[in-house]
Amino acid sequence: MTSADDRSDNIRMIRESAAAIVPPGDLARIRRLRYRAPGFDRAVWREICEMGWPGLRLAEAAGGSGLGMLEYCALAEECGAGLLPEPLIACAAVAQVLRGDRLAALLAGDAIVLPAWQEAVNSLATSGNTVMRDGRLSGRKLFVPMAAGADAFLVTTAQGLALVERTAPGVSLSGQDTQDGGHVAALAFDRAPAVPIPGEFAAAMEEATLATAAYLLGVMERAFDMTLDYLRMRQQFGQPIGSFQALQHRAADLKIQIALTRASTEAASVTLETVAEPAVRQAAVSRAKARAAEAAVLVTREAVQMHGAIGYTDEYDAGLYLRKAMVLASQYGSASVHRARFAAVAADEDEGQDA
Repeated sequence: MTSADDRSDNIRMIRESAAAIVPPGDLARIRRLRYRAPGFDRAVWREICEMGWPGLRLAEAAGGSGLGMLEYCALAEECGAGLLPEPLIACAAVAQVLRGDRLAALLAGDAIVLPAWQEAVNSLATSGNTVMRDGRLSGRKLFVPMAAGADAFLVTTAQGLALVERTAPGVSLSGQDTQDGGHVAALAFDRAPAVPIPGEFAAAMEEATLATAAYLLGVMERAFDMTLDYLRMRQQFGQPIGSFQALQHRAADLKIQIALTRASTEAASVTLETVAEPAVRQAAVSRAKARAAEAAVLVTREAVQMHGAIGYTDEYDAGLYLRKAMVLASQYGSASVHRARFAAVAADEDEGQDA
């Protein structure tokens, strides 16, 4: 069993190693990749795979690092601070399902396999409209991020999971740019040849949802730090504007939002590691994602406003964090979707206790 000191060391080393891929304050690469297919760099993705990030949650026997959710969320947070565009969270989720050569190819960076699960707007339902019969996949999936850069998709269906190549006959993509410079795609399958994949995606999806909340935590904290630096530097009437009480009060409110998000995310990480009951796990993840989604948008919007006119220019980095928060707030379920799930799970638990 890993001691608390060893775990702290693991988290510290993960945060430090992340600087090699997502150096703090250096967003030139992010700007170059915006609105250009596929929206990320395959060479950087290979570096990420060499670092072992997609397999961080996998057991060592499966080729992973065998680390916990606290370590994974610490990594996701650092990725958020640097606005990493590579599909780490999506591929890490897929890695928990694949086996054998397909998993090895993903972990080595030779193949990018993205999950395609969403079938309706504002819904966490993963199957129903997509079916697989006789090795052929038919149906439609929505809002698959960075789909143009995928080699294959792991698709949820009414019959289980299926792996389909992006270039397979019967597969078509319809992409749309997102505010952060990336894209999402709707996938249509018309009797596309696919391979059944054993296993379930539910547990991997919960972890991906929580990792997205941690990514948003990194987004909001970096935007907030940028804002504090600006408030200390910018002067008006002969003194730093950070000395103005009104701005101090706004900054304090944002700091509270960040602290609450961190506490919720860390609590959910511990729950996923220690609790097997699905309802408890879902409630913890939904609480963290709902809070992170709303807080990230609030904090990044305030960051732009507190920078004044310069904050609204596209050339200034604060706006990049707001754009990322707006996109990821709805990924793996919006705040309203997760509040509804939390309420439903809590009601089910109450009924079970009464019975």
